[in-house]
Amino acid sequence: MKKIGLLVLIALLAAGFFYFDLHQLLTLSGLKSGLVQFEEWRSASPILVGGVFLLMYVLVTALSLPGAAIMTLAAGALFGLGWGLLIVSFASSIGATLAFLVSRYLLQEMVQSKFGDRLAAINQGIEKEGAFYLFTLRLVPVFPFFLINLLMGLTRIRALTFFWVSQLGMFAGTLVYVNAGTQLGQIDSLSGILSPSLLLSFVLLGVFPLVAKKSLNWLKGRRVYAGYSKPKTFDQNMIVIGAGAGGLVSAYIAAAVKAKVTLIEAHKMGGDCLNYGCIPSKALIKSAKVANQIRHAEHYGLQSSEPSFSFKQVMARVQDVVRQVEPHDSVERYTELGVNVVQGYAKLIDPWTVEIQLNEGGTQRMTARSIVLATGARPFVPKLEGLEEVGYLTSDTLWEALSKRDTPPKRLVILGGGPIGCELAQSFARLGSEVIQIERSQRLMAREDEEVSDLAEASLRQDGVSVLTSHTALRCQRDGDVKRIVVAHEGEERAIEFDELICAVGREARLEGYGLENLGIETKGTIVTNDYLETLYPNIYAAGDVAGPYQFTHVAAHQAWYAAVNALFGSLKRFRVDYRVIPWTTFIDPEVARVGLSEQEAKAKGVAYEVVRYGLDDLDRAIADGARTGFVKVLTVPGKDKILGVTIVGEHAGDLLAEFVLAMKHGLGLNKILGTIHTYPTWAEANKYAAGEWKRAHAPAKILSWLEKYHSWRRG
Repeated sequence: MKKIGLLVLIALLAAGFFYFDLHQLLTLSGLKSGLVQFEEWRSASPILVGGVFLLMYVLVTALSLPGAAIMTLAAGALFGLGWGLLIVSFASSIGATLAFLVSRYLLQEMVQSKFGDRLAAINQGIEKEGAFYLFTLRLVPVFPFFLINLLMGLTRIRALTFFWVSQLGMFAGTLVYVNAGTQLGQIDSLSGILSPSLLLSFVLLGVFPLVAKKSLNWLKGRRVYAGYSKPKTFDQNMIVIGAGAGGLVSAYIAAAVKAKVTLIEAHKMGGDCLNYGCIPSKALIKSAKVANQIRHAEHYGLQSSEPSFSFKQVMARVQDVVRQVEPHDSVERYTELGVNVVQGYAKLIDPWTVEIQLNEGGTQRMTARSIVLATGARPFVPKLEGLEEVGYLTSDTLWEALSKRDTPPKRLVILGGGPIGCELAQSFARLGSEVIQIERSQRLMAREDEEVSDLAEASLRQDGVSVLTSHTALRCQRDGDVKRIVVAHEGEERAIEFDELICAVGREARLEGYGLENLGIETKGTIVTNDYLETLYPNIYAAGDVAGPYQFTHVAAHQAWYAAVNALFGSLKRFRVDYRVIPWTTFIDPEVARVGLSEQEAKAKGVAYEVVRYGLDDLDRAIADGARTGFVKVLTVPGKDKILGVTIVGEHAGDLLAEFVLAMKHGLGLNKILGTIHTYPTWAEANKYAAGEWKRAHAPAKILSWLEKYHSWRRG
């Protein structure tokens, strides 16, 4: 009601302004004709007239009414350059700030909630450099000031910042107009004030902050590089440290554009994903799934039996899968592509020089115009009393440690209820381990919606995993061959015996040993970079897990494009890394895949949304495959088919998600998905049916009512 009341008041004031023909006074002819009367009033009561003039100016500006330019001229004619400039300078800033606050009060919440995803980059830019943007706009009078007031009110710039920046930025333009007002009799039109040469001067004035910013960046670079001697020539165009996804893609791009590039890797090509993460875990998941299908073969009309297998052979298959994928990331392949691959430990000596401790012995130094750090991440191991004594595995070490066992660990404790912990817990349970999964939070996979967590927990429990949520690991104990972990829950402690323990509580960036601290490169859990993936030094970039904020192989590859292109061509054109559409999948059974906002994120951010949901129990292909558990859930802008986020739980969820990722990336709505032919009977039809559910919920009731009457009339 308060907003409605304010709108009514503004409308009445604006209507009264035009109804009483006050706008006629704020024309050049109206000002000239009334100037004598104004001067008489001013001579009689200078303070009163000055105060009334200031209030009128504030009102005109606050209501965004036409005539501010004429009033600025009048200030010069009535009060002279000094007092006129003082009055208008403060009146214009106060009025602009009031218009800014009104816009913020009436519209900001609605605009931010409705277009929050589109405005994310703008909000971030305003937060970092809002004062600079506003100052530049204020200096150039070709941008309507009232429009700047209203639009800035929709952003999150502070009101105090808006006021003082406006005061400074509008000063030059105000000075020109007030000074012109002192010569009012010689002015025939407003165009006489802003001649082409004067307009050009303003434009140059507006460009000045941009030039100044470039100059400051140059000086900042000089200061950053002070004390270092830049080579006159370079051995390489680019050096890449780390041959995981981020490093491989960076090197590939550099070689593709014929740059001279060296890729340095101390251990295995392919990084964690190939050797310890994505590939081996998916191979294990597949074997575990087949074992589970044999165990429940009656579900498919076959005879169930307990699967008989050698765990050693299962782990051998995992390593065989890794070996089959290895050639994609091998030294030989990248050498053929034109990349100089060096195997050894790299360390930054200065912003252009890298020293390599070669695996084969000796050291080598080389220089490059730009460097990309793609050193990846490693499993995080909690500081738990007694952990070293009982021994533990991680998602990196378990593959070799368990490869020679004929049977899986009998009693297996898994610390962590995130994606890695859940995938490993379900797989080992299906392969015969007695798995106890310990998670400190109230639910598994806490980043997902609660219903997704509940479904994941139910699935793991069905496969025999003992899920202990809201349990905090306190310490580990060893008594001879007996190993225990002590956990706390609701104020009580409990000791759990185990044979093996896997730490799966997250991953941390690899930051040590690369010379970052010697160069003063800032780290906060990851390497600190700007929007272009530059570190403190504009020629040193970071990509992948070491840069954050997402620890996904596909995001590392995505960042690598930006890092490589900016490193090689940044002097010509730089690109801000785009995180707007990031998908991910947790490969439990059923799979959990998501892109964009979840419901809990939308609520936390105050984003308005609608939910459309399609249950896979109704999908023909799901029924045929005997995999009816799950759903497709789409968040949309209220009343529109614009997709804000998608969560899919079910068979092949990661594959089904790709259609929504494409749609979100290119601004396609649910109507486009509904209008696309999907092969029958496939899992992909679930996406079309979800879009159909949205269409059904937004069917035009009035038009359908008319159509019903039309068809009734046609029947006679």
